[in-house]
Amino acid sequence: MAVYVGMLRLGRLCAGSSGVLGARAALSRSWQEARLQGVRFLSSREVDRMVSTPIGGLSYVQGCTKKHLNSKTVGQCLETTAQRVPEREALVVLHEDVRLTFAQLKEEVDKAASGLLSIGLCKGDRLGMWGPNSYAWVLMQLATAQAGIILVSVNPAYQAMELEYVLKKVGCKALVFPKQFKTQQYYNVLKQICPEVENAQPGALKSQRLPDLTTVISVDAPLPGTLLLDEVVAAGSTRQHLDQLQYNQQFLSCHDPINIQFTSGTTGSPKGATLSHYNIVNNSNILGERLKLHEKTPEQLRMILPNPLYHCLGSVAGTMMCLMYGATLILASPIFNGKKALEAISRERGTFLYGTPTMFVDILNQPDFSSYDISTMCGGVIAGSPAPPELIRAIINKINMKDLVVAYGTTENSPVTFAHFPEDTVEQKAESVGRIMPHTEARIMNMEAGTLAKLNTPGELCIRGYCVMLGYWGEPQKTEEAVDQDKWYWTGDVATMNEQGFCKIVGRSKDMIIRGGENIYPAELEDFFHTHPKVQEVQISHFKIPKYIVFVTNYPLTISGKIQKFKLREQMERHLNL
Repeated sequence: MAVYVGMLRLGRLCAGSSGVLGARAALSRSWQEARLQGVRFLSSREVDRMVSTPIGGLSYVQGCTKKHLNSKTVGQCLETTAQRVPEREALVVLHEDVRLTFAQLKEEVDKAASGLLSIGLCKGDRLGMWGPNSYAWVLMQLATAQAGIILVSVNPAYQAMELEYVLKKVGCKALVFPKQFKTQQYYNVLKQICPEVENAQPGALKSQRLPDLTTVISVDAPLPGTLLLDEVVAAGSTRQHLDQLQYNQQFLSCHDPINIQFTSGTTGSPKGATLSHYNIVNNSNILGERLKLHEKTPEQLRMILPNPLYHCLGSVAGTMMCLMYGATLILASPIFNGKKALEAISRERGTFLYGTPTMFVDILNQPDFSSYDISTMCGGVIAGSPAPPELIRAIINKINMKDLVVAYGTTENSPVTFAHFPEDTVEQKAESVGRIMPHTEARIMNMEAGTLAKLNTPGELCIRGYCVMLGYWGEPQKTEEAVDQDKWYWTGDVATMNEQGFCKIVGRSKDMIIRGGENIYPAELEDFFHTHPKVQEVQISHFKIPKYIVFVTNYPLTISGKIQKFKLREQMERHLNL
């Protein structure tokens, strides 16, 4: 049984204002004025320090810029690593019995990229990858980048309505998927919105509801109207098509769009955040440096990834970071499975483990946890949603992950903007999301005053730098609402920053509860409830005590499993007659 602690929001921020753009323009002017009054640019000497700290008592910090950003495309990065460590294991997909070295992976990616071009796809075309974690997913991620095609990450749980929405939103020309996974019949779902596929000539689909979609590729089974992925790869194996690929690559730029990632839509329709080679190559490279992967031996570079590849953390901090550092990417199962993750650590001598807080809770609670050999574990990344301090301590102590890094970011920021250093203390990791990443600026804005917030004072977190997305695909107005004229991305997250530059996420601006003139952030309560397993005793400041507690059997969820808080709020308002 789930419990909803229902302290309903009693006010609206910026009520009666001139709107989001007007408010942010005013804040932008105030930011310029505040900077002149006390916030200065870091000197070159300060910039070169590994750790950047706020100046002047205000919540602004700039990451160091000592090392240059990388201007390679994803394809060029793969080629560099394949030449440097050709015989090292690049990819292990346990549920498909796939093992490839970097040299082998490069060869397969080239053939797949060449094959995509040979069937009529061109630079800038959008290809949707729809399915759970698999070898085909990694292959398509890298092959589309190699060919200049934009990968559209499609949630594998999407049903007909959601699928139609995203394919039409970005104008997908091609769609790749397996026949089915568990109860999800991908081909049958597609037929609901594209019945023409059954009688179509493969590669020449004409759909009334999806006019841009011409090519449907099946990963694992011959299906009417589809091409087989193996056939596409085989078509790209000829010298002629490989030469064409090599010719096309000279026209690719690191600033070209490479990936469209759809936001979860907890506050409305999903938006397609568009990322470039430059965004994800540098984010993965910088995160790997923060994790000190450049200091590791090959035996210490074995990454267990249970996170979905259609999420930014999986595709960037997982696939791309392994590619950049010559690390072995190990996919334990098609979708998250705590037992399979432990088996992968034990069998493959995993050293790093990724996960969301929910995943780590499941792994720790496996009934036979103590029977697995986790002696090779040393670190990993936890991200995706706020993690209670008690969970951080349990991961470090019980899974031997002393170099655990808590990371924070958003899809729109490619994704990671804050993370710990491995050597940060357990307390620092338990109480914050770390410090600013290199080549990234962060500020916390007091929304009411329109100025920079003082240290240890909550406000909306804004990010600026190389990591900010190109924009929301086909939605310039939504882009302008998220990224202001000075290129600051407004995250919507409420955060605080302390004197050492550690950032703490305390809630979402739209979820803030105003009660009796006091601002209350759900994260405060969530963290507190996590401190006790059976809620035997609770002490909360009087204004934070819930007025209503409603027991529910389920929550309204997005397709990716996040609680739709705006729907929850509406339900409780109706239920309580408020």
